[in-house]
Amino acid sequence: MIKPDHVIGISDYKVSKAPSKLVTYALGSCVGIALYDDLTRVGGLAHIMLPDSSIMLDQKKVDRMKFADTAIPDLIREVRMNGANVARLKAKIVGGANLFQRSGTSSVSNIGDRNVEMVKNLLATQGIELIAEDTGKNFGRTLYFDLATGDVLIKSLDKDMKSI
Repeated sequence: MIKPDHVIGISDYKVSKAPSKLVTYALGSCVGIALYDDLTRVGGLAHIMLPDSSIMLDQKKVDRMKFADTAIPDLIREVRMNGANVARLKAKIVGGANLFQRSGTSSVSNIGDRNVEMVKNLLATQGIELIAEDTGKNFGRTLYFDLATGDVLIKSLDKDMKSI
C-alpha cells in the first residue's frame, strides 16, 4: 500500500510538490479533484462534498473547501502560488458515487452526479483539461495521488487497485 505524506479530509485540500504523496479517503458522493503540473511536479488534491455554495447564502461564514464552486478556484490559486503554471494544469477526478440508490431524483439520490457535473463545468471554465476520471457507480473510493509521477491510484472495497 502507498504511504501518504498528507491526508486530505472531507472538505479539505492540500498542495505539495514531488515527491509527496497525497491521499483522501471515503469518496462516496464526494469528489476528489487532483490537479497537476507535470513540468514543476506541483499538484493539489481537494475533497469536495457539495457542488454549489449558494445554498449557504444566509450563512455568515461558508466552509469554502466543502463546495466545488469555491474549493476549485482556491485550489488553482494555491497550486499557482506554489509554482504550477495554470496553462499546464491537468485534472483527474474520482468519486461522485450514487450511494443512496432510490427511485426518483431527489437531491440526496443524485448528489454524486451533481458534484461530478459541477466539477467538470468548473474545470472547463478555468481551461483545465480533464484527462481521466473514475466517477459514478455505487461504491466508495480512496484516491492516492503521487506527485512524483502525476499518477492517481484508486482503491475500492473488494476491487483491485487501479491507476488513472
